[in-house]
Amino acid sequence: MKLGQATIKDIARELNVSSSTVSRALKDYPGISDETKRKVKELAEKLNYRPNAVALSLRKSKSFTLGVIIPEVVHFFFSTVISGIEEVAYANGYNVILCQTNEKLQRELSSIDTMLANQIDGLLVSFSKETEEFSHFSKLMAQNFPIVFFDRVPEIENTVNVTVNDFQGAYDATKHLISQGYTSIAHLAGPKNLTISKKRMDGYQAALKDHGLEINPDWILPCPMGTQEESMKIIEKLFEKGGDFPNGFFASNDIAAAGAMMALKKLGFKIPKQVGVVGFSNWQFCSMIDPPLSTVAQPGFKMGEKATQLLLEMIDNKERSYDSTKTVVLETELLIRKSSVK
Repeated sequence: MKLGQATIKDIARELNVSSSTVSRALKDYPGISDETKRKVKELAEKLNYRPNAVALSLRKSKSFTLGVIIPEVVHFFFSTVISGIEEVAYANGYNVILCQTNEKLQRELSSIDTMLANQIDGLLVSFSKETEEFSHFSKLMAQNFPIVFFDRVPEIENTVNVTVNDFQGAYDATKHLISQGYTSIAHLAGPKNLTISKKRMDGYQAALKDHGLEINPDWILPCPMGTQEESMKIIEKLFEKGGDFPNGFFASNDIAAAGAMMALKKLGFKIPKQVGVVGFSNWQFCSMIDPPLSTVAQPGFKMGEKATQLLLEMIDNKERSYDSTKTVVLETELLIRKSSVK
């Protein structure tokens, strides 16, 4: 018998016990003596026994595999979400297939085809910035295929979602800038088609309004790519226009905030003495740059855990129909650092 090809029957024959005894021993079932469990597991390890995943999936009508589609693996927030997903998935006997779209719709569509070809049991999705039409998800949902959306919630009916309180996070960030004496606050806004961008803008505007400050449309600065280079160009162009210039910036993500800080320094502004800056997400670099960047932390790991728990519930309840929307909202935390404290 070759290593790696051992079966439960082989182990049972070697130990002169039944196959069912071996199976129960491997799964630590009660009623099997500790001595038998020890012998079975030792021989299984010696023979490099591995459960037959294909046979197991056919027997249980499951592949025990979850699909995860995200915009970017390198994004710190999404990497923490993946950690939460894997923690719950593996604890429940599931494997994870991961695809990244690089914010491209076509990659998203091909990723779904790849996932379905691999017979996944359910799908966790944070869709791309290019995605403005969601029929590819609606078709799956119409067939009762389990899908949970996280972070980015699509504008379609009867979805199950896990997101953070983007409105409150943005409100808190803007309120903090105001409390520090920054009264002319601009917003580097995210992509218009993303609900999270809209809610962050709404939170920013609500904070200004609640504190008696005027909302200046010229200071709502579209930064859809959210890159450092894009942000720097926006700040430099705003400065070149002349006239009043903001003394505070709230960015919809940390990369844009970091780009703004670089541009402000280049223009001769002192942070935070003259201009305050707050970002959103709490990337690892936030505490390392000079000055350290204030930001709104998102519970990425917890989001991954909760989204996976919901998906497994849907998978276990095959009769579930998409007759109601369920959205779990997790709270954010404002992390105050030197970039916004006078």
